[in-house]
Amino acid sequence: MGRVGAAGDNAAMESFFALLQKNVLNTRRWATRQQLRLAIVTWIERTYHRRRRQRRLGRLTPIEFETIYQAANAG
Repeated sequence: MGRVGAAGDNAAMESFFALLQKNVLNTRRWATRQQLRLAIVTWIERTYHRRRRQRRLGRLTPIEFETIYQAANAG
């Protein structure tokens, strides 16, 4: 993340919020803010951070990358 209004930062955040909207916000009607908050946190922690393949990690998920990194540096 860089300067205020940097195009790369905007694109990354727009991509994140588009995925959030598609996978959480638009899936159903939320009765309370607390339910929505919990759904967002759960989605981020279980899906977005753990299963989403990332270009900077060689198309690995963060969990896969961390496992390989720790194994390589254990010796």
